[in-house]
Amino acid sequence: MLFAMYLALGAFSGLLAGLFGIGGGIIVVPVLVFAFSLQGINPDILMHMAIATSLANIVFTATSAIRTHQKKGAISWHLVKPIALGMLLGSYIGVNTAVAAPGEVLQGLFGAFALYLSAKMIWLTQRPPQKQLPGTRGLAITGTVIGWASAIFGIGGGNLLVSWLVNRGIIMQQAVATAAACGLAIGLAGAITNMLVGWGHPLLPDYSLGYIYLPALVGIVATSAFAANYGAKIAHRLPAKKLQKMFALLLLLAGLRMLASVFL
Repeated sequence: MLFAMYLALGAFSGLLAGLFGIGGGIIVVPVLVFAFSLQGINPDILMHMAIATSLANIVFTATSAIRTHQKKGAISWHLVKPIALGMLLGSYIGVNTAVAAPGEVLQGLFGAFALYLSAKMIWLTQRPPQKQLPGTRGLAITGTVIGWASAIFGIGGGNLLVSWLVNRGIIMQQAVATAAACGLAIGLAGAITNMLVGWGHPLLPDYSLGYIYLPALVGIVATSAFAANYGAKIAHRLPAKKLQKMFALLLLLAGLRMLASVFL
């Protein structure tokens, strides 16, 4: 039953990864929290395991989405290099920040963060770009901040990076493609760090690799890569404004769901 849920979650998160340039974590984390609760995993590590497993999955969804976006020539590699380097550092710091925080605090922050991103993306559809892209140093600093926040919440960074790039005049499809490429850096750094810092934790269930829960990861990965490829193809067929509005709605629903699990 739960493995079937992981398969369905993988397909859905992969579709989102390709469609919106995100790692799927904005959906994967809340669903994993629910699934892990059903399994009876200790609440003290439940959120940390959901975040770690989501970050590990991002490695696979981002790789698949990158291949498709690259064929379309949509990835701005001159932006990817400095941003991704910053994300590697920020992701390492973010994982260690998340491990030090209580699970319920992380859930509440995750929900509020998703609502903030939703409002920001809706606002972007109503006004022209207001700022210009910074230089290499500014891109690296931006990557560090986004990597830090993304590793805390178990997302691929696309949620933040797409809206940041669109606000600086990058068209939606190109922003999605570039964010997908940068998300691979967060996934790698976040997954490895979570594996190391969680290694040997006494509350971990069987088949865990640090904070990464392997049965969930295998189920998600089994369907996510194919779906990410399909989602990336759809992204290049949709009008940019429509893609932005769909993205905002997705964030709104995910944020409300996570806040409900904390306060209700």
